[in-house]
This record gives sequence, C-alpha cells and structure tokens, in this order.
Amino acid sequence: MIRINGQLIQGNQLDALSVSNKQRPILKSMAGNQTVYDFYTQDELLFELTVRANTTQASYDLLQSGVGFADFDHSTCNQAIWTLTREGGFLLKSSVTPQRGIDDIFRNGNLYSFECAVAIIIIFYKATLDSIGAASFNQLFRGLYLFSWRYDEDLHLISHSGSEFLPGDCVYFNNPEFNPETPEWRGENTIVMEYDLYFGHGIGIAPGADIIKSLNEQRRPGARLSAYLENRITHPEYRYLRN
Repeated sequence: MIRINGQLIQGNQLDALSVSNKQRPILKSMAGNQTVYDFYTQDELLFELTVRANTTQASYDLLQSGVGFADFDHSTCNQAIWTLTREGGFLLKSSVTPQRGIDDIFRNGNLYSFECAVAIIIIFYKATLDSIGAASFNQLFRGLYLFSWRYDEDLHLISHSGSEFLPGDCVYFNNPEFNPETPEWRGENTIVMEYDLYFGHGIGIAPGADIIKSLNEQRRPGARLSAYLENRITHPEYRYLRN
C-alpha cells in the first residue's frame, strides 16, 4: 500500500502517475503489498522509484561488464583509478572523481574482481550516481573505499526485517553449513530484480531456488541444513538521499 501525506493512493491515482516502464512494476508491487510505504510528497515516491529502477539496471550492467568474482585475497582493480589495499579493498586515488571511479568498474570490468558484498555496494553507488547526477555524487562521496560492507555514511543504508521484497532491495541467502574451505560461499548477497528473480555476483540473475541450489553445492561434507533466503531487507534510505 502506498500512502502520500497520510492518504492511501490507489486505482486511478496510481495509473495517473507519470512513471517509466521500468518503474511501473515497482509501483504496482508497492501498491499490492500489505506493507505501507509512506511518503510526504509524490516527488518523494518518484525519487524512490527512480533509484530502485536504477539499482536493477546497475545490477544488469554489472553482470554484463565482465567483472570477475574473487575473495579478498585475490581481488583485482584498475590500478590507474584505485589503489589495491593489503586487505583486498579499493581506495580511490585522490586525483580521480568518485563518478569516474564507479563508472570505470562498469566500463573496464575485465580489470576487476571482488566478492558479492562489494558488488552490492558498487551497485548502490552506481544507482545513486545515475539518480542524483555526477556533481552531487562527487560532492557526497569523496575518498571512496570499497571493501566488504564498508561504505560512505552518505549512502545511508538501512536494514529491516520483512518478506515483501521490492525490486532494488538487497536480500541475503544464508548458507549455514558452508564448506569452511570456501568461506566465500557462506551466503549470497543479492539484488531483487523482480518477483523471485535475483542478481547475485558470481551466480548471475536467477530464481531463488536456483541460488539455493548453487549454495547447497558449496556445503561442508555431511551437511544437512539447506541454504535459505533470510527475511531481511537492505537498501539506501531514499528520503535521506533525496534531501
């Protein structure tokens, strides 16, 4: 359900909203869920739809970019743009703008390899860049450092429990009995693309059952517990980004 300034929006009001073809399914999912999505203004709703649509597009673009999957010990980057740290993180060079640093990952993907948490942060940065523009992005995200779930505080990610996922949400497939020899498969951070279709770095775009099957193939010998999708949702705080 969608509520703007305390009023439920439905029917003809939803149809009258000027949204793109990529945003329309997200809007319909919001309207059809039992979760109440509260907005102060229509523009605030439209901004969230924009960022969510850009998040799914960034996920697809990262898949097509040629980036590789690697644990932190084997991460790689374009060292003309980033400094590769001892822990396997990427520190943006002071002479490079944040916009150029993020865009280079998508343009020169063959020079990069990293694990799934880094991929999610990169996707959120790219979606934010494409939503607010280079000038604002460069002002907000100076000194970018990419490593696991570390991110600039201005990205302002929030997490909460829930099972009504929307495109653009990050959700986690947990693998409780992963093989300790391959700890990178302890779980998979994914972006919801549409209903029961997820992007996971190293797996691709697949239904939830296929992601669970892939993770189950990476369990320790004798494991009995299946991988599963957690009821936890992570995404930027859209109102904060817009303001």
